[in-house]
Amino acid sequence: MIRHPASILLACILLTACQGSKKKVVAVVPKGTSHLFWQSVQAGAIAAGRDLGVEVVWNGPSQETEYSRQIQIVDSMVARHVDGLAVAATDKTALSQPIERAAKAGIPVTVFDSGVDTTDYLTFVATNNYEGGQMGARKLAELVHGKGKVALLMNAPGSASTMEREKGFEDTVAKEFPEIKIVARQFGMSDRAKARDAAENMLAAHNDLAGMFASAEPSSVGAALAIKARGLTEKVNMVAFDSTEGMVEDLKTGAIDAMVVQDPFKMGYQAVKTQVDHLRGITVPKRIDLSASVITRPDLEKPDVKALLFPDLDKYLK
Repeated sequence: MIRHPASILLACILLTACQGSKKKVVAVVPKGTSHLFWQSVQAGAIAAGRDLGVEVVWNGPSQETEYSRQIQIVDSMVARHVDGLAVAATDKTALSQPIERAAKAGIPVTVFDSGVDTTDYLTFVATNNYEGGQMGARKLAELVHGKGKVALLMNAPGSASTMEREKGFEDTVAKEFPEIKIVARQFGMSDRAKARDAAENMLAAHNDLAGMFASAEPSSVGAALAIKARGLTEKVNMVAFDSTEGMVEDLKTGAIDAMVVQDPFKMGYQAVKTQVDHLRGITVPKRIDLSASVITRPDLEKPDVKALLFPDLDKYLK
């Protein structure tokens, strides 16, 4: 059958139009998927996708220590030739090469939450984690009246975001509070049960401990569990990082005295928005800092704090 040139031209125009109308795909790869923090990030990413007209593909390892699994996921997104990629690196060194591979494949990369040992990315969207650690140090110092022994429950080796928080905490204690001594440091390995064991060990080894700072959600949950189990709610001042419904309850009852809280919904939204801006030809800053907030028991009744702590996840994730 011989087709008329006009028909061929019309078919080409229609095909081009259909291809042009296809939604751009932005893949978002978090450190993990099991904690409330990452579910809030996912909700923010999906909200941005809906608002900005792109398809958001969400996929990450279950736990934040599954480095090899995250590398596989990133590489699979590169092989799929997604239009944009946002990655929260489980390990700042291990994820550098996968991110560089994406960049070489022509896929713009937004690094969010946690930094990497490469500059081959579009932008870095994160809480100012060093500042968050400083906030934690100053609040704990206030709670212990500027003196005494404290412990640091760290997250996991290689996690740039939590390492920055820990450094901010340690530097601030050393520079601003000479009468406070950090007498114990242990990793919780981004696992609530392991964090509880680590906190139990530090509490047992230092029965005169005045306070504790935990640098991430699982470490904070584990620390609060240990403090409650040993009946030290009234004795040990606890400053947590991030929040869950259970942690809010612990803040109400005194197992936690203050929380340094990020805005994970906003982080997820911004991670996708930077990709969309870039795809539309808008220049994106190399770094976008998001501020954390210190929340204490009286703050829980404030409407803006309620919205921050209890985002409507069902609206986006169901």
